[in-house]
Amino acid sequence: MDDVERIAREVIRRLEGDEPGVNAGAGDIPVTISARHIHVARGVLDALFGEGFELTKRGDLGQPGEFASEQTVTVVGRSMRAIEDVRLLGPVRTYTQVEVSRTDAFRLGIDPPVRRSGDLAGSEAVTLVGPAGTVALREGAIRATRHIHMTERDARERGVKDGELVRIRFPGERALVLENVLIRVGKTCALELHLDTDDANAADVRPPLAVDILR
Repeated sequence: MDDVERIAREVIRRLEGDEPGVNAGAGDIPVTISARHIHVARGVLDALFGEGFELTKRGDLGQPGEFASEQTVTVVGRSMRAIEDVRLLGPVRTYTQVEVSRTDAFRLGIDPPVRRSGDLAGSEAVTLVGPAGTVALREGAIRATRHIHMTERDARERGVKDGELVRIRFPGERALVLENVLIRVGKTCALELHLDTDDANAADVRPPLAVDILR
């Protein structure tokens, strides 16, 4: 089971009310680990899978309307080294964004910047290989800024605002404080902290887990 599928199953389990408790007492912001994945634009999806192709839902993710699809592609870096079976997330977007960890970047031979979703100007070039074709992206590969999704009400309750950077502390044998965690406020956002696999492994994060903003 890959990380995206595990995340999807965990979200579904929570929605069905079959959750044993999210690390009671540690906080109320659920932690989600984001493995390497791709948000894809319509034209790129057509080139990779065929004109008019539609993503097949594999499982819902934590943010409303977002899902892991059954479809995967191969990502090739400048070194011509590749990572296979990188999952596409839906729904289709207006831009194509390849999110990888630093460890993934070493494997691909690229140096993607740390960016907020959608901020792709000057980001890394990679090539995507699908069953129907290949797309060479001049830019689009990033390491996603660690961030917390929340509603306006969530932000007011915590005394933070959109775009603010905060700190999060993870307890345990590998206790760790992560700085520069971006607050992302939206009307329909579900409360979640998103980490890539490198950050999660450094703090020995094992979902289900919830944390608080460090004061």
